[in-house]
Amino acid sequence: MKNTSLIGGIKENFPSGLVVFLVALPLCLGIALASGAPPLSGIIAGIVGGLVVGSLSNSNISVSGPAAGLTAIVLTAITDLGAFELFLCAGIIAGLIQLVLGFVRAGSISNYFPNNVIEGMLAAIGIIIILKQIPHALGFDKDYEGHESIFDNGLNLNYFTELFGAIHPGAIIVTLVSIAILLAWDKIPVLKRMKMLPGALVAVVTGILLNEAFKMTGSSLAI
Repeated sequence: MKNTSLIGGIKENFPSGLVVFLVALPLCLGIALASGAPPLSGIIAGIVGGLVVGSLSNSNISVSGPAAGLTAIVLTAITDLGAFELFLCAGIIAGLIQLVLGFVRAGSISNYFPNNVIEGMLAAIGIIIILKQIPHALGFDKDYEGHESIFDNGLNLNYFTELFGAIHPGAIIVTLVSIAILLAWDKIPVLKRMKMLPGALVAVVTGILLNEAFKMTGSSLAI
């Protein structure tokens, strides 16, 4: 008889669970911050999503939690509603509507939304995230959360002039080293076998240690 207890497969599930935790924790915090929500809300969403979906779903490989694809939508909703608490209320109402649609088997309504629209939205969100991270990669940090000034009145070309006038060599070095680690982690067989140590985590830790080394040596490259 198959063991279905919570601790029955802990030996097999612990390594994968640890990797998911190491990836999901900063991801949940980052998505919450990018959405204009309190960072703690991202952690709560990750925990509740894991417990609820894990207990109700029959899938053995599902990973649930905050969705990066909804970042722009959540940020806009919080801004328009004027308060995070009002957004939570709207989220509860939306959840109830989804439950009702599920009970009446109205899932076919989603067929009226073309996949191209969803893919276009996700692609646009990805481009926005990349453009918002370029200033930080070059050492231009007016706002640590990222800002939308690049999109003021269409495409703000003055933004690029200010950006390239404040390039920091140390930030560029950290960025290039981090990108190199991420690329190498998927290409080098020895590194690919280190499944319990995700490349994204190594890149973050390496970037922090590299900047701390710059500070300790009194280098002008310190960010």
